[in-house]
Amino acid sequence: MTIDLRGRSAIADHMVIASGRSARQVGAIAEHLAEKFKADTGRSARIEGKDAGDWVLVDTDDVIVHVFRPEVRDFYQLEKMWMPADALSRVRQPDHPAP
Repeated sequence: MTIDLRGRSAIADHMVIASGRSARQVGAIAEHLAEKFKADTGRSARIEGKDAGDWVLVDTDDVIVHVFRPEVRDFYQLEKMWMPADALSRVRQPDHPAP
């Protein structure tokens, strides 16, 4: 899920929220994203939480990526915190299953 933060937060322009099935997969997804970002831009992304693997944050300055194990994502519900209410209701309609 991608959330547009422009004009709403100074931390980044976009936030991406994703899930992996296990701590190992969460860490691997974050590592792959950081490597791809470095290859594409020549800049390094900051990674936090990779050792635990429950919730890994990849910060590229313009985009912040949160990669969660499903139960941790469900617990924190960042989508509810950051998405406008009207956008969240559209995502949760039956023809648009929740992420």
